[in-house]
Amino acid sequence: NFLCVHKKLRSKRLAPVLIKEVTRRCNVRGIFQAVYTAGAVLPTPVASCRYYHRSLNPKKLIEVGFSRLAPRMTMARTLKLYKLPDAPLLPGLRAVEKKDVPACTRILAKHLSKFKLHTEFDEADFEHWFLTREGVVYCYVVEDPTTKEITDMLSFYALPSTIIGNKQYPTLRAAYSFYNVANTVNMIDLIQDALILAKQLDFDVFNALDILDNEEMLKDLKFGIGDGHLQYYLYNWRCRDMRPCDIGLVLL
Repeated sequence: NFLCVHKKLRSKRLAPVLIKEVTRRCNVRGIFQAVYTAGAVLPTPVASCRYYHRSLNPKKLIEVGFSRLAPRMTMARTLKLYKLPDAPLLPGLRAVEKKDVPACTRILAKHLSKFKLHTEFDEADFEHWFLTREGVVYCYVVEDPTTKEITDMLSFYALPSTIIGNKQYPTLRAAYSFYNVANTVNMIDLIQDALILAKQLDFDVFNALDILDNEEMLKDLKFGIGDGHLQYYLYNWRCRDMRPCDIGLVLL
């Protein structure tokens, strides 16, 4: 999942050694293709995607230097701009349960089938990756009050960062958009509820890539464009370049 090298051991060509060993371990299991992402531009990305950020706790984000006050904006006006409702607005929205796995797997598979690069989750995969685990991943579904059918879902995962040298705020709590399926509701309304839920869980910022159907809601929900890019790569597989909206794969 992650490939990490200690700061003291960087610039010593250790990464190629680790990558070679990962490749060997995959090959002995009969796996000869792979997908991976990186912030760095290597030969050759299949797609280049952009990060967007939505402030949930703008005061903290500004004080730690993650973001800054816009020109002619005061802190009070900034807090008002990013204020969210106190509770989710969609009727029938609730936390996912184990009994929802078959229905959620079906609606997610149907949704992802329209993207050129996507994962095919089975029920065991869904249970592992999506059932809520505190501090790791959070998933919610929309249940029709009449038929009790699962119609829509949203999910996000946690990736906190240590803030070095800040005694008041030692950690930045970031939520990242995972997979979202809007069948009977508007994507903007669905992700607005994701923002509200993340805020309730004390996250400071909500991040999303311009992949999947995300682009249609970024502007309306006050996401700001980030300076970070994420490159998608395929190993041992040749295909044409893709646009961000062709990508239906989020690597957690």
